[in-house]
Amino acid sequence: MSLREQLCEYGRRAVELGLVIGTSGNLSVRQGDLVAVTPSGAALDRLTPEMCPIVDVEGYLVEGELQPSSETPMHLAVYETTDAQAIVHTHSVFGTVVATTMTELPPVHYNALLLGGVIRVAEYATYGTPELAANVRAALEGKRAALMANHGGVTIGATLEQAFEATRLLEWLCEVYVRGLGVGKPTILTEEQLAAVVERALNPPEFPRR
Repeated sequence: MSLREQLCEYGRRAVELGLVIGTSGNLSVRQGDLVAVTPSGAALDRLTPEMCPIVDVEGYLVEGELQPSSETPMHLAVYETTDAQAIVHTHSVFGTVVATTMTELPPVHYNALLLGGVIRVAEYATYGTPELAANVRAALEGKRAALMANHGGVTIGATLEQAFEATRLLEWLCEVYVRGLGVGKPTILTEEQLAAVVERALNPPEFPRR
C-alpha cells in the first residue's frame, strides 16, 4: 500500500470510529525526506490518493494539486525531533474533554505505559502556527502521545498503523478517566506500580511444561 493509500485507509477508519468530525483531523506518513499528508479542508473518509499532497521535510510542496493540512508545520516539527515515521492528529470526544479540563492525563491503567505513562497536555496556541508546533513537540518529548489544550490529540509511531493504534489507546484511556470521574475519584497508578509492570513485561514468568 502506497503512502497516499495508507492515508486514505486510516482516514476512513478515523471517521468510522468517531475520532474526527467534519474536516477535522489530519494524518501524515514519512519516507526519507518526503512526507505524505492529508489535504486541507477535506473529509478524511472521502480522500483519494491523488488528493494527498507530498511535501519535503522543509515544508515545500513537492507533489499534488491540493494544499497540505494547515497542521503540516506541527507534523514537520515532530518529525524533526522524534523517530516518528507517522503522525495522527484527531479531535476525538474524550481526548478533547481531557484536553479542555486538565494539564495532564494520569496513568489510570498500565497500558498508559505504551504511550509513555503520564500524557501531557500541550499549551494552547492557534492551529497551524509555529507556537502550536513547538508546544506539541515539547509535550511529546519521550512520549508516543500528547493532548493539545482545547483542541485534540496527537500520536506518533514507526508506521501509520502504530500511530493509529496509539490514537485508539489514547482515546480509550481518556474515556476510562472521564467515565471514572462520573462514578468516583479514579485511582492513579503509582510509579512503583508502573515499574512493576515494566519489570513483569521484561521478565515474564515461564510456565512449567509436562
